[in-house]
Formats: sequence, structure tokens, C-alpha cells
Amino acid sequence: MPTTRDYYEVLGVARDASPDDIKRSYRRLAMKYHPDRNPDNAEAEASFKECAEAYEVLGDPQKRSAYDRFGHSGLRGTPGHDFGSMNVEDIFSMFEDIFGGSAMGGRRGRRTRGGVPRGYDLETEVELTLEEVLTGAERDVEFKRLDVCQRCLGTGAKEGSQPTPCTTCGGQGQVAQAGLGGMFRMVTTCPHCGGRGSVIAEKCGDCRGRGRVSVRRELMVKIPPGVQAGQAVRVAGEGEPPPPEMDPAGSGIRGDLHVVVRVRAHKVFERDGDHLLLAVPVSFSQMALGAELEVPTLDGETTLKIPPGTQHGVMFRVEGQGLPNVRSQRRGDLVVITRLVVPRKLSDGQRKLLEEYAETEDVPIPADGKTSFWEKIKDVMTGGA
Repeated sequence: MPTTRDYYEVLGVARDASPDDIKRSYRRLAMKYHPDRNPDNAEAEASFKECAEAYEVLGDPQKRSAYDRFGHSGLRGTPGHDFGSMNVEDIFSMFEDIFGGSAMGGRRGRRTRGGVPRGYDLETEVELTLEEVLTGAERDVEFKRLDVCQRCLGTGAKEGSQPTPCTTCGGQGQVAQAGLGGMFRMVTTCPHCGGRGSVIAEKCGDCRGRGRVSVRRELMVKIPPGVQAGQAVRVAGEGEPPPPEMDPAGSGIRGDLHVVVRVRAHKVFERDGDHLLLAVPVSFSQMALGAELEVPTLDGETTLKIPPGTQHGVMFRVEGQGLPNVRSQRRGDLVVITRLVVPRKLSDGQRKLLEEYAETEDVPIPADGKTSFWEKIKDVMTGGA
């Protein structure tokens, strides 16, 4: 494995990223650097192969564990592919679980149940604030996709000319090779025509014989209220058409666009599913005597009554002030957690009063085995308290 860059850096993920995050990032980068979208761009092709190499390691739990412990040296002696010498078709076939029918569809594409070829799905991202999660939002998204070349109508041939059947594969797009002394036959994509079954003597000036051109697309996407981070909104028919080798007649179905939602961290609230968590600073006197507090919500402010003798870390549930469920649209709750604030400086009068009180107080020490603070939070969120 020739690369020396950190694999997490290559895929743009944190070292504690989940397998789904790693897969999603690789799929997005593979589409970004794919040679079809970057014709005659050697740097993009190198990045494409570098991402594949990084995913081969980080997508495998055992290889990832060795890499996390020992870095690149931990992979020495581990079987791996030389992505620098592999072509794009081979890389797609290796990671068929990613490209077989969702992100890029694989270089072979796929067919619907009726036998109609279906194009590749695409993926892009948008970022929402927590306030926009509450109300839903509209976003203008911009992305690149491959479209059928309008000059040659997808044939790849120059006007006035036509592709001719490939003599290497006989127009089949695939060739068979014998292996292990003729014990078995392996069918691979024809190296001469790239799987089309035909070759182009005079190429179209717009698409350079590919039959597809890269275009920039803009559209408005509606994000429903309550969407979770990492969820995707599917926009049907905004993906790519099938590749020419799958759809020479141009009658195939476009793939879809998947708009993945990221949610920006909020300065005040923490999110837990459809619920919101809020830590509220409370003074000793308010906790001891009881008080009415004005606490923020995403809708404004609301009044919260805390009883006398409230302790640090006590949680109060404000029903219906959380986020809507993306399916039922029923709102979760706001969980307010009291946080004792100790003044850093005291006036002479305050100090005298506290000293007089300190002579009378008797603070009990909690018994062993009492429920911990985080266990209390878990109980509140699961309805146990």
C-alpha cells in the first residue's frame, strides 16, 4: 500500500467515526473523484484510488484495529490490493455493497424488476440549525451529475457516424479468460470497448466518446420537521441515467438524489432523539427556598417552578417542548437539569450571613449505592423517572 497519508484524513472522518459514517464518506468521495466526472484528470483518478485504499482498511474491523494501534506499519504483511494499478471497473466490483445499487450503481448499473436499466443514485449534504429541525426547512442544493450528451444522444459518436461492433468481444461487452490450466473460465469486462460492445472510430466533440457529459444541477429540496442527523431526503429521478453499455437506446430510468441532513450543534440545547436537554444555572437560595425560573425553549421562554429543597442535577420535564417526530410529528419533551452556581465573590454582608448559616447547617453524606447523576438522566429519557 503506497500511500502515506492518514486514512482518516483521506476520507475526512474522525478516528471514532462509525462504520456507517466511513462508508457514507467513501461513497461521497468516490462519486466526487470518479473519472467520468473528471475526464482526463489524473489527480482526480489518483484521489479516487487513494479513497478506495483507505476504505479497504477502515471498512474492515480487523484492519482498522491494527491501523489504529500501529498505523501503516500495522498493515505490513496484511493482504491488500494495489489500487494504483487497478482500473475503476475493478474497484467498483470490489465494493459492490456500496456501489451496487445506491450510490453509483456500480459501473454495470442495475436493472429494475421489469428489466429496464436504472441509473446511479447520487448523494449530497445540507446543514440545518435546531430551529430549522423544529419547523422544517427548504434548501437550494447544487450538485454535479452525468447526463446524456445532447449532441450525440448518448452514442458517443461524431455526428454522421455510428459505433461499430467490437471485434474483441463480438459485441457482447464481456470476454472469457481461462484460469488454472483451463479448470475454470472467468468472465470480465472487455478491455477494448469497456463493456459497451461497440467501438467509436470518430468520437463526439462534446463527450469525447463517453456518451455522457458532466452538468451542474440546482434544485430546491424540502426538509421535513423532526429530521434526525444522518437521515436522507430522497428526491426521485434526480440521479444519473444508466451508463451507455446498459442503456444504448436511452430508455432507462434515472437514479435518485439522496440529500443527507447534518444538524449544527446548538449553543444551549443538547438533542436526544425527539427530546431536548437544557442545563439551567440556579443559585443556592433558589434551590433552598424554591423559585420560578424563566427557561428558554425553541419557541420562546416558559416558566418553570422548582420546589424548595431542589438539589443539584434534579431534572424537570416540560412536555411538548422538544422536537417533532419525523413520522408522527408529535413533539418530544424539554428536560431541564438544575445546575448549582456558586458565586465567585461575596460581599461582606453576604459572607456574614453565610457564616451564620454555616454554623447551623448539617449536610448529610449520601449512602453508598445511590443512583448516579447519569443514571438519573437515563431514567428520565426512558420514562423511568
